[in-house]
Amino acid sequence: MFMSDKTSLVLGIIYVVVAIILIVLVLVMYDKHNKKKYNGILRDLERNKNLIISGSILTELNKLSSLINNKDLEKKYKIWQSRYKKIKDEDIPQLDDKLNELEATFKTRKFKEINEAIAKLELELYYVKSKSEFLLRDIKEITLSESKNREIITGLKKDYREIYLKYHHNIDDYELIKKAIELQFENVDKLFASFELTMDNNAYGEAPKIVKALDDAIGNLKVVIDDAPGVILLGKTLIPDKIKDITKITKKMISEGYNLDYLNIDYNITEAEKKIADIFDRLNVLNLTDSILELNAIVNYFDELYGEFDKEIESKKEYEENSRKLGVKCKKLLAIIKNLSMKIEDIKYSFDLSDEEVKGIDELNLNIKSIQSDYEVLVENYRNRSFSYSKLNEELNTLSMRLVKEEDKLELTLRNLSGLKEDENRAREQLTEINEILAKSKNVISSYKLPVIPKEYYTEASEAGDAIGVMVKELNKKPISIKVLNIRVDTARDLVLKLYKTTTDAVRLASLAENTLVYGNRYRAISEKINNGLSRAESEFYKGNYKTSLELAINAIAEADPDIHKKILKVSKVS
Repeated sequence: MFMSDKTSLVLGIIYVVVAIILIVLVLVMYDKHNKKKYNGILRDLERNKNLIISGSILTELNKLSSLINNKDLEKKYKIWQSRYKKIKDEDIPQLDDKLNELEATFKTRKFKEINEAIAKLELELYYVKSKSEFLLRDIKEITLSESKNREIITGLKKDYREIYLKYHHNIDDYELIKKAIELQFENVDKLFASFELTMDNNAYGEAPKIVKALDDAIGNLKVVIDDAPGVILLGKTLIPDKIKDITKITKKMISEGYNLDYLNIDYNITEAEKKIADIFDRLNVLNLTDSILELNAIVNYFDELYGEFDKEIESKKEYEENSRKLGVKCKKLLAIIKNLSMKIEDIKYSFDLSDEEVKGIDELNLNIKSIQSDYEVLVENYRNRSFSYSKLNEELNTLSMRLVKEEDKLELTLRNLSGLKEDENRAREQLTEINEILAKSKNVISSYKLPVIPKEYYTEASEAGDAIGVMVKELNKKPISIKVLNIRVDTARDLVLKLYKTTTDAVRLASLAENTLVYGNRYRAISEKINNGLSRAESEFYKGNYKTSLELAINAIAEADPDIHKKILKVSKVS
């Protein structure tokens, strides 16, 4: 027991010692890691600081000092030298002090303060570095300007030679502005000479201005040399020729009766000539801004006029072809309506027309007269040449569509009115057919001497007769209501057909029953049962129960002749 407690104590001490050692090791490793991390940051900051003052600035300043030959450049040199000295003697030492302070802060192990100090120093480093870079850029703008500007000038000289050669190879195309172009060539030559003089005098501040002036002048010359022949051709030849042709066509068409006022041709020609004059005024000072676009717009306008002329010619042809047709159709429809109006009282007397149907005819008359009135105004405008043919044709098409709608309405009205008479005639024809069926029914019932006529026959015959009477009464009415008449016709036809079916069915059953009884008489002597059955069937026959009689007779005969049912069916189908 004593040994066990001692062992536990020893193990506990060992665990504590091991834990302490591990904690110490972790702290040592963490401290070592942080030290390594922050030393790396410090080295990077030191290196970035040392890169701020590079040899490039001194080299460029020395190069600039050898180029100084005027007060302006000397003034700039002194300013840049002062900026360099401030960076070197003030900003860099301040950064050194900040780096030393940061190194001292590392030893405090106050990581929040350390990180804030690092961020602040990085910002100051960036600021000083930017000052150094801006200084170097400003100096290089002078020291490198000669090579840079000469490179640009070389390209401009190449472009200038191409422009110059193109001009002299096609000099006749520029006769109108020859003086202005050659004056501009002289200006460009002077600018090239001025550039060389500026370079010789190391006046690098003036060089970019000359280069810009050359670039603008040569760019404008290129536009002039490229576009001027087209502008001159359009403005002096093509458009004037089109104006002459348009003017000639306009006069000819007006003399032939065309109204072209809506095109404003004279006004637009005047405006086009003003615009062309303005374009050539600008061309004389080598300003071609939007000239091609403006001239193309004028050309497009005159080209569209040819389309308008063709449209007017085609519209005149269409108008003269269709105008007479419309007038004839108007008169024809009005004549039909007039004839219809004269007969409307007779139609109203004969048929039960609704107020809307009569009103519809009056509206048709008014609408077509309105179209005819508009047509007459259109014809008057045609004679007076008040409008263009395209406008007249458009109005004529509108009138034609209106007339087509009214024509369709009139056709429907005529079809409906014609249908009333057709329905009446059809009803009279059907009355004849119905009477024939009724007569046929009576003939059928009288042709077979039935011992008893079925009650259904009398009832249905009476109903059919009454229906025919009502139908005849409806036909004799003035005016006739076709809707009611059709109902009366359908009723009479259905009832007379029902009577005919009842009649033929009764006669057929009576005939079958009678023939079956006659056939069965041969079997009466065979058995009392057959005899009694046939007697009952005969009794039912004379009572008028023909179906019952037939069934009893078949059942009785079946005792002696099992095929009697099939025989009766066969005879029934044949009959």
